[in-house]
Amino acid sequence: MIIGVPKEIKTNENRVSMTPAGVMELTKRKHTVYVQTKAGEGSGYSDADYKKAGAKILKTIEQVYKKAEMIVKVKEPIKPEYSLVKDDQLLFTYFHFASHKPLTDAMIKSGAVCLAYETVTNQDRSLPLLIPMSEVAGRMATQEGAKFLEKPMGGRGVLLGGVPGVPPANVLILGGGIVGTNAAKMAAGLGANVTIMDIDLNRLRELDDIMPANVNTMYSNEYNIKQMIPHQDLIIGAVLIPGAKAPNLITKKMLKDMRDGTVLVDVAVDQGGCIETCKPTTHSKPTFVIDGILHYCVANMPGAVPYTSTIALTNATLPYVIKLADKGWKKACAADAGLAEGLNVVNGKVVYEGVAKAFKYKLEEV
Repeated sequence: MIIGVPKEIKTNENRVSMTPAGVMELTKRKHTVYVQTKAGEGSGYSDADYKKAGAKILKTIEQVYKKAEMIVKVKEPIKPEYSLVKDDQLLFTYFHFASHKPLTDAMIKSGAVCLAYETVTNQDRSLPLLIPMSEVAGRMATQEGAKFLEKPMGGRGVLLGGVPGVPPANVLILGGGIVGTNAAKMAAGLGANVTIMDIDLNRLRELDDIMPANVNTMYSNEYNIKQMIPHQDLIIGAVLIPGAKAPNLITKKMLKDMRDGTVLVDVAVDQGGCIETCKPTTHSKPTFVIDGILHYCVANMPGAVPYTSTIALTNATLPYVIKLADKGWKKACAADAGLAEGLNVVNGKVVYEGVAKAFKYKLEEV
């Protein structure tokens, strides 16, 4: 198969979808890999590294899309790429369709086969291609939240771990999945008072067993959230409904109950956000303030640590890329039901329930 690795063009996106090690594994299997020049430089990989691994270097993104049967990316195609996508071309990347109708419509129109990292599943229904970036984003959520709590950054001027004689910050985490767990680990390690809220009692029991003493658990409902938010310094939104839009757990009306300078970090922004006032931001302009509350809503948080993120992501995606390249998407998906769950839009048809529901489109079969 002919595989294309374009340079990511989303703002401040420094990750690349394949390392030279991944290229080598594919070329050993007699596949052809085209890499756009400088695609890996943000993650520390040169064109020479890719050439040594067996890749062929192309100058432009247009050339990569034109030649490739399968495009492997990190982030969803953005508007300048829409017209480059070909009929029946396989795109393997994060799409998050349910939060972005123009992207969904563009991919329907393209006739491409869109296989989304975020809805590929394991037998236990976990999300193997979302987990590594969720681990990075969860840890970064606390790291960025701690930074923006500083007064010069717009926050309350609170040190997350406090000091002797001064209490630590209060951190509320909405969601006890991969993002929430990793955010809690970081916040607890820095000495904050942490509360994790979730609707899954079994998950809360697990977290209660494994987390240190400065992490508490609480059942998530509107009443409890309203009771908690007036006393928090940092609130992290870590809610995920696979392939569907995140619910708004914090409304605009609730902002008036928070103290000025409270920091909100919405990791769910890729899926529409679990904070009503959330809107996607970038690493160059990561925050905005509404009613005295600082919002951090960067839609590609792991892109700020591309070396770590690229290796973590390709460790997870490469086995699937190899399956798709060796067998083609139809045979690969027929043989692996979890991989087939990644199919969202196929040859102009919406085939994933969460996407169909989000925009009231007809759900069709592959």
